[in-house]
Amino acid sequence: MKSYILNAMLVLLLFTSNGVFSQEDLQLTSKDSIVQSFGVIGIGFTAIDDSGGMFDQLLDVSDEWNMVAFPSRINVGGYFSNGIGIEGIASYSKYKTGKKVDNSIQAEDVSYYAVDARVTYSLNKIWGGSKWFDPYLGGGIGYTDANNQGRGTTNGIIGIKTWFSDRFGLDFNSTGKWSMNTDKASNHLQHAVSGLYRFNVKKGLTKKGEKKLALIQEMEKEQQRVQDSITAAKLAEEEAAMAERLAQEKEKARLAALEKAKIDAENQRKRDIENRIKDLGNVHFNFNSSYINKTSSEVLDALSVILKEIPTVKLMIASHTDSRGASDYNKWLSKRRMERTKEYLVNKGEIASDRLTIEGHGEEQLLNECNGKVPCSEEKHRINRRSEFEVISFD
Repeated sequence: MKSYILNAMLVLLLFTSNGVFSQEDLQLTSKDSIVQSFGVIGIGFTAIDDSGGMFDQLLDVSDEWNMVAFPSRINVGGYFSNGIGIEGIASYSKYKTGKKVDNSIQAEDVSYYAVDARVTYSLNKIWGGSKWFDPYLGGGIGYTDANNQGRGTTNGIIGIKTWFSDRFGLDFNSTGKWSMNTDKASNHLQHAVSGLYRFNVKKGLTKKGEKKLALIQEMEKEQQRVQDSITAAKLAEEEAAMAERLAQEKEKARLAALEKAKIDAENQRKRDIENRIKDLGNVHFNFNSSYINKTSSEVLDALSVILKEIPTVKLMIASHTDSRGASDYNKWLSKRRMERTKEYLVNKGEIASDRLTIEGHGEEQLLNECNGKVPCSEEKHRINRRSEFEVISFD
């Protein structure tokens, strides 16, 4: 991207250092356009110098020039973008009495008629074009009836057009006419000035305008290349940022999956431990007793094996009674049962006491309908006389 900016600056520096354009000139204006092709019609005045010596006393207007006091020339033509123009011209004048014509003094007024066709080339094409100054050279052929003598002519033309706007201008020219029949008629000069009107105007750029346009287009290309480079860099940056976000999200998802797997594994481990303890069953007590019987001791011995195997497990021991007897007495009896259960595990099972939490609920949490109002068998009452175990942590 920096190289594009540098190239653009170098191009600008090159043109400004050469004095062609300053930075403020980098826009096309009306000054950069010029008329390149058009149709033209002109009306003007004609002066004839037919004194006998074509280039003698060219500016002797009073003695050698013949003209009339009204518009005496009309021309119609077209000009092309390559500088070539084609015109047809009709002109009229009058050889006046007393004027010098063909080395003799005119004895009477004689009319002059001419019809010519000419091809010209604008010299503007050589040095690049001017909007108001338009010199040209040309040649052509024609027919002239002068001093009562008709003749065909070959013509050479030099002239200057000056333009006031895209439509209006003036044409100053002189045409040398060489007779094709020198035995009957002499050569002569025809001078003319015409007002011009241009139509079907088509415009283009001057050479300076073309250079300016080329520079503007180059600058636009450089700016576009810079913009494309910036856009590509921004897109690459966005893509990199998106890739980083996707990688972060992927890593986050991976870590979340690992954490979930860890939690699931821990939960499964807890369930496995709980199921192993649950499969041992509860510790059951004889009626009105808190002592550990043989059957219950077998359960506690098996429980102590699990607790030793998994030293991080902590248990809640909850002891209960059946519904027979007074409620307060049953509350006290359940506490004795929980204490005896804990003592067994601590003393015989060699389990640290801080791993065991105890609660006594009396007859508050019966496992069946034997609430003292419904007749129940001894076996059903035995179900409620128990110590049960709940895993509270296994860090």
